[in-house]
Amino acid sequence: SGASPPSAGAPWTSTYSCSSQVAGAIALKDYPEAGFIVFLFTIAEWLETRACGKATAGMSSLMSMAPQNAVLAETGQVVATQDVKINTVIAVKAGEVVPIDGVVVDGRSEVDESTLTGESFPVSKQADSQVWAGTLNIDGYIAVRTTAMADNSAVAKMARLVEEAQNSRSSTQRLIDTCAKYYTPAVIFMSAAVAVIPVCVKARNLRHWFELALVLLVSACPCALVLSTPVATFCALLRAARTGLLIKGGDVLESLASIKVAAFDKTGTITRGEFSVEEFQTVGERVSKQQLIYWVSSIESRSSHPMASALVGYAQSNSVEPKSENVAEFQIYPGEGIYGEIDGEGVYVGNKRILARASCQTVPDIVEHMKGVTIGYVACNKELIGVFSLSDSCRTGSAEAIKELRSLGIKSVMLTGDSTAAATHAQNQLGNILAEVHAELLPEDKVRIVDELKARDGPTLMIGDGMNDAPALAKADVGVSMGVSGSAVAMETSHITLMSNDIRRIPKAIKLARRTHRTIVVNIVFSVTTKLAIVGLAFAGHPLIWAAVLADVGTCLLVIMYSMLLLR
Repeated sequence: SGASPPSAGAPWTSTYSCSSQVAGAIALKDYPEAGFIVFLFTIAEWLETRACGKATAGMSSLMSMAPQNAVLAETGQVVATQDVKINTVIAVKAGEVVPIDGVVVDGRSEVDESTLTGESFPVSKQADSQVWAGTLNIDGYIAVRTTAMADNSAVAKMARLVEEAQNSRSSTQRLIDTCAKYYTPAVIFMSAAVAVIPVCVKARNLRHWFELALVLLVSACPCALVLSTPVATFCALLRAARTGLLIKGGDVLESLASIKVAAFDKTGTITRGEFSVEEFQTVGERVSKQQLIYWVSSIESRSSHPMASALVGYAQSNSVEPKSENVAEFQIYPGEGIYGEIDGEGVYVGNKRILARASCQTVPDIVEHMKGVTIGYVACNKELIGVFSLSDSCRTGSAEAIKELRSLGIKSVMLTGDSTAAATHAQNQLGNILAEVHAELLPEDKVRIVDELKARDGPTLMIGDGMNDAPALAKADVGVSMGVSGSAVAMETSHITLMSNDIRRIPKAIKLARRTHRTIVVNIVFSVTTKLAIVGLAFAGHPLIWAAVLADVGTCLLVIMYSMLLLR
């Protein structure tokens, strides 16, 4: 499958230990015990392979969600997905799985995206809708223009992230591996000393000392202890991926389990990010309204911000067609707005902070009476030439997610670059359940507040979707990006990618992380306790080799099976 769950942490130790125990039992002429040891190890190997096979099958199904072939829409030719280039139009019929990420250019259908997002209900797709590899086209024909190569599709990234996360080691695992590195040689040396020293001093009852040495030799194999962390981590990462959460490693899971504060961006995270233009007015008589709409929509068509699509849609509804190719010197000012040159004029579009950059000082009184909660400004030649207002609503489940986080003992705050009025409006929609609201923030302000939250309240989670959230996502102990609607920069800098836009999955991810932490603790305690009990029994005068072997392989198996409960 290309990836498999971790096997025994020190297979050479296990094999060497088994061989030594069998040789020792034969040397003691205890043939039934030698046969029983071989039987136990064989059964343990088989059971361990069967147990790990379930997790391996889960990874295999994750990696094979996207088909290997695609059908070209123009010719009907079947080609390998690896050979399909970007901007190729492929056909996806009803009942087929989308082979490569793309945008619908023709047709209409319902698509089941549960394999990626964990959402059980189908999503309607029509022209300009985004579709992802590994999702099922249910009931219609769609032609899709590819936007990625097969190796860079959403499902390929998901499988790659899970595999990379599995190969990366958490701090707990690194500590255990370091201890095992010294523990195993030390116990083997002790076992040799227990066998050799009584012979040298001609002690009585050498058989007892040999049996004690063999029990110590069994204890030198720390397989269960070494397996206690990676198997649990692998199962948790696979479980998270199945529910639309891509977690980048065991360290992230450990950090997620200890989160005390959750900081949310507003636009596109708590709110839908689906703005509608309430009002659009010119200021002064320098340009007509149609000309202003054309300038703003053309410049905004070069932006990926949620407000941009609303302004472009507004222009089209007013019979104005934006022309992005006529825009020159386009530039984004994170937390402020954008700039572009069109028809020989330099135009600034953004929030109130963009006016200072445009060297425009006057703001008319009409702004105070405009509908909508987000106000935008248009400036040209140091002069305000237009204002507009937009409205947005909270996502379904935002309030529920924040309440669930509060039940987990996690405080929620809002960090937004939007106006205070827009932030207050969102807080009121949520029912005033946010502990803190910070508005009109620049990207560096978000980083500063995340730092303050970490110092004051403890480990901090940051959830955002935009390019201006990327610094705060990287600064937080755990950063979560909105994968479906989020920017590429936010996805790269975050530690977790949320494939669906349902932020109710965030408290579920924290619950999974805490459950994984408990599983690892139980595994470690159980592994260490069992070893100590067998060694203690041996030193108390009952060196039972078969019991040591049974405890060793049995503990390994129980650790694996208990960890696999995380898949449920």
